[in-house]
Amino acid sequence: MKAESSEHSVGTIIPVELHQSERGSLITIQARKDIPFAICRAYTIFAVPADAIRGCHAHRKERQFLVCLHGSCSILLDDGCYQQEYLLDSPREGLLIGTNVWRVLSGFSGDCVLNILSDSPYDPEDYIFDYDEFKKSATAGGE
Repeated sequence: MKAESSEHSVGTIIPVELHQSERGSLITIQARKDIPFAICRAYTIFAVPADAIRGCHAHRKERQFLVCLHGSCSILLDDGCYQQEYLLDSPREGLLIGTNVWRVLSGFSGDCVLNILSDSPYDPEDYIFDYDEFKKSATAGGE
């Protein structure tokens, strides 16, 4: 995973434990040990057309941890003041996204498998889909 250099980090890169043997590879992610929350929900994004853009929203309260299990994709994060782009291209690292961070997912390789772990159940009220509303919320401290 590569991030553009910046003094301010919008997301956090966290290493993922990899176990390899002649039987194959295994990664482990433990709640409250490897990531700072209990995992409430998991979902996987795959078979995304190369020119598709996903995300384009922020979450008021939800935190997420993204791991690209196969292939690659780009994640642009925006906290209202700073933007930072990450290339997820290895299951050995994941991207922790905090609350009130706008995300845009793009540049999916044809074989991309992106796993997302969340600290919250699905709640449509937690989503901010309007960028201007997000900017107001972000500059007001997430209120």
